[in-house]
Amino acid sequence: MMKGFVAGWASSVYHRLMATPLPVGKLPPEQLQLLLARAPVTDARVLQGPQAGVDCAVLDFGERLLVLKSDPITFASADSGWYLVQVNSNDIATMGAIPRWLLVTMLLPEKRTSPELVTEISEQIYAACRALDISVIGGHTEITYGLDRPILSGTLIGEVARERLVTPQGMKPGDAILLTKGIAIEGTALLAQEFPDRLRDVLDEEELEQAQGYLTQPGISVLRDAQIAIAAGQVTAMHDPTEGGLTAALWELAQAGSHRLVVDVTAVPISTLSTRICNAFGLDPLATIASGALLLTTAQTDAPAIIEALAQAGIDCTIIGHVQEGAPAVWQKSGPDRKILPRPDRDEIGRVYEE
Repeated sequence: MMKGFVAGWASSVYHRLMATPLPVGKLPPEQLQLLLARAPVTDARVLQGPQAGVDCAVLDFGERLLVLKSDPITFASADSGWYLVQVNSNDIATMGAIPRWLLVTMLLPEKRTSPELVTEISEQIYAACRALDISVIGGHTEITYGLDRPILSGTLIGEVARERLVTPQGMKPGDAILLTKGIAIEGTALLAQEFPDRLRDVLDEEELEQAQGYLTQPGISVLRDAQIAIAAGQVTAMHDPTEGGLTAALWELAQAGSHRLVVDVTAVPISTLSTRICNAFGLDPLATIASGALLLTTAQTDAPAIIEALAQAGIDCTIIGHVQEGAPAVWQKSGPDRKILPRPDRDEIGRVYEE
């Protein structure tokens, strides 16, 4: 009787969510969890299947594990091919793996696609893959009805030795929570590239150009961050903050790792330029798309060595909190007081695109 009630309740919630129009951005977490719970996983070689907050799937191929990720480029238009390789590589890196093989689906807009555009995007992908020693092994390309811009989606396959796999289930109570670089790096670049006219009242041309260059400096790639951290100490979990920013990433990590995270939001690094741009659009920097920052956990004793190794490589890294025993949730602390850090329903930047 109870099983039937639960199944009926879940079905009711699922259909109610399906009937509600959704805003731009990721699916609401509740709907995503319901969808993933229905996904068939029948092969015993699937070590990590679909799960909210886990960046990649993992397949057992003996001594080496395959790590797989699929991610699209939807917000960005400039340098979209290069962008595609970086965001997929980031997720592979969070599992401790090396990116190896890429498949690309390229959907191009009807009546707006020239041979030059196809070549430009392809060369962006190829150059980015050469830089990371990734082989492009296939995919699909077509001119598609109803699009106003190119939509790219990549499936990247990496590999890792079994004993070097990193998953959110590895974090432990007492671990330190570290963040590299800072938040809103990707959001800063996107807003400056896509909406420059809205920023010219608050930024001069040199500042606007600097913000547009945030894709490469400080950069949205965390592959190097992850590899340096793993070599320097015992990393127990990693996650790549993307849509929903750091706040969404913390909630995803807490749920995937089944622990409570306590964070000092005043310790979270953000550049003055990113702060000014977020303020100009009325966005919360903590919930603004944040590729470029690597979120990781490690034993307190290993944190200094990891921070030092990253610093030696010119990568800033800051302790922003710690892991606690308890139900999965994210708490923010301010002095002796603690309260829940609200989970964003969507990325802040989605509102700008809707406008």
